[in-house]
Amino acid sequence: MSTLAPLRLLREPSNASEGNQSNATVGASGGWCQGLDIPNELFLALGLVSLVENLLVVAAILKNRNLHSPTYYFICCLAVSDMLVSISNLAEMLFMLLLEHGVLVMSPSIVRHMDSVIDMLICSSVVSSLSFLGVIAVDRYITIFYALRYHSIMTLQRAVVTMASVWLASTVSSTVLITYYRSNTILLCLIGFFLFMLVLMLVLYIHMFALARHHLHSISSQQKPPTAHRGGSLKGAVTLTILLGVFFICWGPFFFHLILIVTCPTNPFCTCFFSYFNLFLILIICNSVIDPLIYAFRSQELRRTLREVVTCSC
Repeated sequence: MSTLAPLRLLREPSNASEGNQSNATVGASGGWCQGLDIPNELFLALGLVSLVENLLVVAAILKNRNLHSPTYYFICCLAVSDMLVSISNLAEMLFMLLLEHGVLVMSPSIVRHMDSVIDMLICSSVVSSLSFLGVIAVDRYITIFYALRYHSIMTLQRAVVTMASVWLASTVSSTVLITYYRSNTILLCLIGFFLFMLVLMLVLYIHMFALARHHLHSISSQQKPPTAHRGGSLKGAVTLTILLGVFFICWGPFFFHLILIVTCPTNPFCTCFFSYFNLFLILIICNSVIDPLIYAFRSQELRRTLREVVTCSC
């Protein structure tokens, strides 16, 4: 049984004929081209862990008034995006298991409709996750380079508009992607968006670390202890860098898969790479599992609140 309905749509290139794909598969059927047989239980387990972790992050941010700031609201939205990955995975798994065992009987048209709904959920989470990582990076950049003007630049109203815009754009783009997923133009737009956001965040982080390094050298030469604000800013930049690295490792193979679909759908090597699609899906779900752990261990305030939420203390 396959997993993650929307990504399953992109498992194989649609612009290659069935005969060409079959020939390519035969030509590339070496020992390492057999792919991986990942049990459904692993998908379910990771989905449940991710769902619980991200629910705790959202609950902690809502509970603690000290975390009611634009930065943590953006982190909360990112956690919601990760939850969408888990929910769509669990929903599709349950849906297909019920169909396979005859517990649920539906007409083909209803099954396609349900698939489309799950497709929109996962595709929206892809776009929104990447968008909120970019938004958080910009927010941290403003915090470091425009510290005195931060509250006038990043107001609560602007933060709400930003969040609403990201969710709206994610919903619209996911609808377009699901409708025209067989178009190489749509895939190129998705790949281009991924690369643009990566470049944007890398540029921001390099600038932030360059400034932090300059401050550390200045402080060292003057033999003064670092200020708490600069130390917190550097810690925040490190946290975001870790998030970016995790996102790249977890999502990179999938986007490389999309690139190969566009550039070499019938090449034996590319066909061999396609056989590892389930591994790419596991990495995607792992991203939503790892993100909350990073928040908990990098933010002392959030870590304390998470303990309170878990222990149900007031």
